[in-house]
Order: sequence, then structure tokens, then C-alpha cells
Amino acid sequence: MPLFRVQNWDDAYANGANIPGGERWPEAWVQPAADFRTVTGKRAELDIAYGDHPREKLDLFFPVGEPRGLFVFVHGGYWLALDKSYWSHLAGGAIGHGWAVAIPSYPLCPEVRVADIVRSVARSVAMAAARVGGQIRLAGHSAGGQVVTRLLCGGTGLPDPVAARVDGVMSISGVHDLRPLLRTEMNETLGLDIREARAESPALLEPVIDVPVICWAGAAERAEFVRQNALLANVWRGLGLATETVEEPDRHHFSVVDGLAQEDSPMTTILFS
Repeated sequence: MPLFRVQNWDDAYANGANIPGGERWPEAWVQPAADFRTVTGKRAELDIAYGDHPREKLDLFFPVGEPRGLFVFVHGGYWLALDKSYWSHLAGGAIGHGWAVAIPSYPLCPEVRVADIVRSVARSVAMAAARVGGQIRLAGHSAGGQVVTRLLCGGTGLPDPVAARVDGVMSISGVHDLRPLLRTEMNETLGLDIREARAESPALLEPVIDVPVICWAGAAERAEFVRQNALLANVWRGLGLATETVEEPDRHHFSVVDGLAQEDSPMTTILFS
């Protein structure tokens, strides 16, 4: 039986360089997001401060009529890049199902640590939850997948009454074990050490919030993202949680989030059914 060892960890976690036409992202998201903000108009509240840091702001989008609940989407970018403005259009699917949608920005490494980002996002969820009633569902892409699943493990400052309203989580191409990143050049900027990598890896922790967790990745992603996706669902199922692993055909690391923009996509349907 042939054995496989990762020889190049930077390549294993490099997305754009391994996707045909990958240089189009993240700019490919800018115009659809801007158009969505224009269309939603008065049904959006932008740049709501949820903390003292200049990047601690969120956008809140509302459906027509009373919201069924609150959906929070946490963006990726390896904890190093991007902000809420790239992703507004991804609120479309949830809004179509009658949910309000919060999309926060957060401080980035190396100014802060990964652990600080998780706590910042916890504050954003609490702020949005104070404005929108009902159940809360969380989703995050890539680094955002680590953040939303880490929120289930306690010690993040998420208030207990808010945590009690969370009834489902989707990690989209999430990085659930941070230890491999210690071997990458990006860690010179991330600044992870083994202690923090272990403490902030959801796959190494026990969740204290017992809700269904869907781990969703594109079947055409880098092998490490497919492995990380299945890893969390496997480990947490062994801890008693209801989990599901999905590998969506013909989706890569950037296109895999497109389903959130569409009311009738498989991703949105499973999230809001």
C-alpha cells in the first residue's frame, strides 16, 4: 500500500495558485457584494460597531417581514486578509428563507492573535443577537470555519443566553486543526505557536454547545482542506454530536461559498430547511 507524506505545506494550503483562473479572486466577489448592498438598500444596516477596534464592525441585512432568526457568516482570508465588504451577496440565500444576516469584519493577524479573532467574532454575534430575535445559525468559510466551530467550544466570551439560541453551524472548507500551519511560511505572520494552535483547534477540543454541525467542502479543493473538513465531523461525531460531511462536486475553495447567495442551492437548503 503506497504511503503519502505532505512534502510542501505551503502548497498544500495554497488555494489561488492551484485553481485555474484563481487570480480572479477575491476581486470577483467585490461587485456582486456591492450590487447586493445597493439592492437591499433600507433593509440593511452597515458598519455597526460591536467593539473598540476600527475593524470591529458588522453589516446586518433584513428580509421582508419579521426575521425567522439570525444567520451569521464569518469570512475567511487565513486570519490575515479581507473584510465584510466582499461577502454581502452571500446573505441572499438566508434572506430568501426569511432570516436576517450579520456579516462581521474582525481585527487581523499579526496585530492580534487567532484567539483574539475568535473572541472578537463572539462579540459580533452577541451584538447582532441583541438586534434580532429567534434562533441563531452560524457559518464560516476557511478561517471563518475555524472561528464558528471554535465558538462552540467555550471560553470565547460568547454570552450563555446567546449560545443557548445557536441551533446549527456550518463550517465551509474550515481549518479545524491549526498545527499544520506551523509548517507554513504564512505562520511568520500568523505567529501561531504550538500552545495556541492546540488551544484554538476545534478538532482538538470538546464542544460545550450541542448542535448539529455540517462540514462542507468542495470536492475540487486541495487535499488538506478535504481532510480538514472530514476531520472535524469525524472527531465530533465520536463526541456525540450530530455531524455531516459534504463534498460538493465541481466546487473549489472559492466557488464553494456561492451556494449561500442562492435561496434554492443545496447549501442554503440544508442550512435553512
